[in-house]
Amino acid sequence: MECSSEDSSDNNTQGPDSNNKDQRVYFVPKRWWKDAQDAMPVDLDKKKGIVYASSPGSSYGPMKIINNIFNSDLVFNLQREEESRHVLENGEVGVSGRDFALVSGDMWLQALKWHSDSKNAMKDDKGFSTTDSDIGDVYPLQLRLSVQRETKSFEVRISKKDNTIELYKRACKMFSVDSEMLRIWDFSGHITLLFNDDENHVPKDGQRQSDQETLLELQVYGLSDSMKGREGNFSGSASMKMNGANSLSFSLGPGEAGSLGLTGLQNLGNTCFMNSALQCLTHTPKLVDYFLEDYGREINPDNPLGMNGEIASAFGDLLRKLWAPGASPVAPRVFKSKLARFAPQFSGFNQHDSQELLAFLLDGLHEDLNRVKCKPYVEAKDGDGRPDEEVADEYWHYHLARNDSVIVDVCQGQYKSTLVCPVCRKVSVTFDPFMYLSLPLPSTTMRTMTLTVVSNNSDGMSQLSPHTITVPKHGKFEDLTRALSIACSLGPDETLSVAEVYNNRIIRFLEDPADSLSLIREADKLVAYRFPKDNAPLVVLINQRMEEQYIYGKLDPKWKAFGIPIVASLRNIVNGSDLRNLYLKWFHPLQDSVEEALENCVVSERTEEVTEIEGVTVAGSDPNVNGLDTPSDGEMEFYITDDKGTVKNSKILMNDPLAINGELNRLHVLVCWSEKEINKYDTQLCSPLPEVCKFSFSAKRPQESVSLYKCLEAFLQEEPLGPEDMWYCPGCKDHRQASKKLDLWRLPEILVIHLKRFQYSRFMKNKLETYVDFPVDNLDLSAYITHGNQKSYHYTLYAISNHFGSMGGGHYTAFVHHGGDQWYDFDDSRVYPISKEKIKSSAAYVLFYRRVFED
Repeated sequence: MECSSEDSSDNNTQGPDSNNKDQRVYFVPKRWWKDAQDAMPVDLDKKKGIVYASSPGSSYGPMKIINNIFNSDLVFNLQREEESRHVLENGEVGVSGRDFALVSGDMWLQALKWHSDSKNAMKDDKGFSTTDSDIGDVYPLQLRLSVQRETKSFEVRISKKDNTIELYKRACKMFSVDSEMLRIWDFSGHITLLFNDDENHVPKDGQRQSDQETLLELQVYGLSDSMKGREGNFSGSASMKMNGANSLSFSLGPGEAGSLGLTGLQNLGNTCFMNSALQCLTHTPKLVDYFLEDYGREINPDNPLGMNGEIASAFGDLLRKLWAPGASPVAPRVFKSKLARFAPQFSGFNQHDSQELLAFLLDGLHEDLNRVKCKPYVEAKDGDGRPDEEVADEYWHYHLARNDSVIVDVCQGQYKSTLVCPVCRKVSVTFDPFMYLSLPLPSTTMRTMTLTVVSNNSDGMSQLSPHTITVPKHGKFEDLTRALSIACSLGPDETLSVAEVYNNRIIRFLEDPADSLSLIREADKLVAYRFPKDNAPLVVLINQRMEEQYIYGKLDPKWKAFGIPIVASLRNIVNGSDLRNLYLKWFHPLQDSVEEALENCVVSERTEEVTEIEGVTVAGSDPNVNGLDTPSDGEMEFYITDDKGTVKNSKILMNDPLAINGELNRLHVLVCWSEKEINKYDTQLCSPLPEVCKFSFSAKRPQESVSLYKCLEAFLQEEPLGPEDMWYCPGCKDHRQASKKLDLWRLPEILVIHLKRFQYSRFMKNKLETYVDFPVDNLDLSAYITHGNQKSYHYTLYAISNHFGSMGGGHYTAFVHHGGDQWYDFDDSRVYPISKEKIKSSAAYVLFYRRVFED
């Protein structure tokens, strides 16, 4: 507690000597102070200008809240109780969990040094320094004190005007206790002096004046935010190791060992993503050992790629608090403020991605702790046919020459990257480091598509068959035709012609085998026409019927397309009658036979040229139908049209030969149906086509399931680079869409696996709820490693970062293996056991594995 009043500081008879005045007053747990006071020799203390009173000193208590409900400030009274002591049976003064001490700056520093030396946590040849990390645990709190003469007590006022919101909330947690007694023991002399001063300067009216308030600044140290009142919070020592697969070992009292590390992190407002990632990292073997020891000597504040060592220091301080004996939930405010400073994308209180934070933090810790002070310039060389082992070792040596930290030692591996130019077949092999593996889920690498296959049965009747196939998401059209041929059992003498249908017309044929499947959208409607394989031209027949509609109260009939266009081979088709017979094979009559339908079909013998764009009125002889050529009852008329099906050209006469242009491989024909014909035939081709991929929001989709090994295989399989990731080929001297193949070459001790559940595109955001079945006790990667000279390829799971909920909003937690065979659920500030059987779920997002060695 720092006193801003010069009078009280100058008259402090129990403070340090005049040559080394530290006027601050520290508010600490009484037991923490008493342990140091009892252990330190009195003579030594006097030499340093510090006098430890043999008596407990003046105490103030109990605490009484004044109008706290109606006052925004926290106001309470402390009564002076000089004779009040907790005397035990043996005559010693007792200390409760609600006893606190006020000590001067030098007193606090000496006690801090004793505690530090006693647990061998801070040793330096130059002696103890106030710049050590424990000083970072101190935070200031502004108080206004005034003496109440009538009640012989102090009025303490803590206001938001003097403190930030954060510090005011801490004060409320510290002092707002209704049932427990609170005593403050004054060893600094500041409050005692103020009390005596007020007795000697009583106002004439006997009332306290506002100018008699004294502003004090407490330096609060060693108190948790939750103030659970545990006596063991502030004393004791611990030593521990998390060395590989060995179990934890502690030098603590009974019952304390199991609680080390089981400390929650308070949610500061949508910071569950940060808490989840931090709990996984702060339970990572080797990192725990590293940051519990003297890691400060490896901080590299001069690294231009680092963050002045501040991220490493903030993370180390946080880890130590989480592993402190008897620790209460920690509020990671200091860490969050450092994070927001160096990574503004994580500032504020919006929800973010735990994996993105993890990636930033691993890289930031590495740069802050990089042992390389001056990075040499190295130029990576291509393999050029050299043995892979030689090239890989060369790349790794170059990497270590610039990057050497505990993060590299523990978390970094190496993979082999092979690029092949599709034009000149140039092969480029490089070996790159990785910090984690981002594995795609098979549902993101494969794509399901539904197409309708149209064909004729052996009896000549048409058939519509929807088929759902699975193709590579970034595959080509040849992948689609191959999968569809298998799905519909296509014969060797048959072929498929795939087309996209829109508004009952074919708008394009998918013919180029090299076309990307990404050109096919989810809402497209695809039809595959099945017919014998020959070199004959094709005919595309588009169905039309007359529809009457009223526009501005006037009847306006128009020709409208309906159903699915028919595509067939023109082999052995000579005249219009042959075309009609071919067309009618796709329909069967509901009442009459096909022959009777053909006899009733009146064919016009005249040829006329009629030009009409659909939807545009053309002058004609019959004003009732706006001049459109309309078939009479029983007629079905055929007209030559364009590839869009919007123009009606010459009418096809049944006895005249078809005039087929040899340069064209398709003849487009409009078939105009009368209402009588529509009622006569089964027009199943009018059925709506299914979309390529249609999601149902009302029905719950079955949950997908896949093994982690399948995800790894999808990551390692060869695939073409996207159009936005073109590779500059040194052979072609141009950017090419090369194919890329990854192989695992060197595995790290800690393997972090990121499951790519979140999909982002220009038009949508989506979270995949795929259930990934991942090994817990034995992840065996021996079959997936290219370089086979490592000691072990087996890993065991020790932590999981989970994301529950949807893309728009969700919640992060962490599952952590902690001692024996027990798992714990870290849900922000709450920590509780969870059975091993429940750690597998579709919420698993980032998996943390550590290498194990066989006996």
